Amino acid sequence: MVGATGLSGIGFGGEPRAPYASDPRASRGRLFDEPESPTRTPYQRDRDRIVHSTAFRRLAHKTQVFVYHEGDHFRTRLTHTIEVAQIARALARALRLDEDLAEALALGHDLGHTPFGHAGERALNRAMLDHGGFDHNAQTLRVVTSLERRYAGFDGLNLSWEALEGLVKHNGPLTDTAGVPLPVHGEVGPLPYAIRVYQARHDLRLWSHAGLEAQVAALADDIAYDAHDIDDGLRAGLIAPDQLAGVPLVGDILHEVRARHPDLELGRLIQEVTRRVITRMVEDVIAETLARIAADRPADADAVRHLARPMAAFSEAMAEADRGIKRFLYAHVYRADSVMAVMRNAEQVVQALYAAYTAAPAEMPPEWRRGLDDDDAGRRARRVADYIAGMTDRFAEIEHRRLFDATPDLR
Repeated sequence: MVGATGLSGIGFGGEPRAPYASDPRASRGRLFDEPESPTRTPYQRDRDRIVHSTAFRRLAHKTQVFVYHEGDHFRTRLTHTIEVAQIARALARALRLDEDLAEALALGHDLGHTPFGHAGERALNRAMLDHGGFDHNAQTLRVVTSLERRYAGFDGLNLSWEALEGLVKHNGPLTDTAGVPLPVHGEVGPLPYAIRVYQARHDLRLWSHAGLEAQVAALADDIAYDAHDIDDGLRAGLIAPDQLAGVPLVGDILHEVRARHPDLELGRLIQEVTRRVITRMVEDVIAETLARIAADRPADADAVRHLARPMAAFSEAMAEADRGIKRFLYAHVYRADSVMAVMRNAEQVVQALYAAYTAAPAEMPPEWRRGLDDDDAGRRARRVADYIAGMTDRFAEIEHRRLFDATPDLR
């Protein structure tokens, strides 16, 4: 196995992997034992399995902000994912982490997303409130541990322990050491269904932070959608460049670009601003994380997990800028009247599909309705939610047109 040789301890360009990085030679392994690869480390195999999964391909036709009708040049969930992976790999390289694990986590972080993005998630969660609810992060775990059916010996992708914990805990610990759930978005509730079920089978140490590769992948997600949702919002005409003048970080960069290139055409102006936003945020994460590493001096990857705070982070000034950008995007892009009108209709589509399939499971394909003849309402509801969550925007719309006389306008 490559991981058993000196190669597994070497980073990009011959740089040695840092002691606090995840080491594939020290992986906690997989739920189902498999022979090790002679040519790839465990984390390289994780990345490859994610890329070859059905759920990954479906991201090409799932909403990021704008549904597929709106135009071919807006981000989809797949192009967003690729952009996150590029940033995550850059961060991992600069910090001497395992680039393959960081990339795998970035590529897999949105596999559980529903059609129509967060609108679909809201609709499914409402429908599933009596049956454990629905959470796209938890659904990602369900996809990679159960719903992908590609291998003869097991369901799911049988990813490494480090990949699974990174997908589940990339935003921080989920419980305290006694197993009591921690607040999420200021509220304390039960752990999401899929995480509870899997945790009972395979302990992911929900009380600790994830490894540093997962932490940088989460920050890469923030950086990517801050910059690229501004880009898409400008191109869609929902916002104008002058509106960015008061947005933290972005306004300063806009001023710099206009001072240096006063007659720049709109397309180039947008590109110049967004690429500089990414650069500044990436450089900030690297500087802040290196400062935390110097202060905390973690001896290994487990030491990173057991710290009281995340090791990868924005500086406080950049964190405030990040919050300001998100407030601006929420007000002017995500909550724009035109976007909200489409999203309300998208929620209606998902709600109607859920009601139709739960009432008549025979409307689903044979492999999805198999075994649903009993009266277990919770089991039926979860199967229906799994089926809908895997749909692309386009297929959800096609199914609604098949089942109903009229379909809400998604344009």
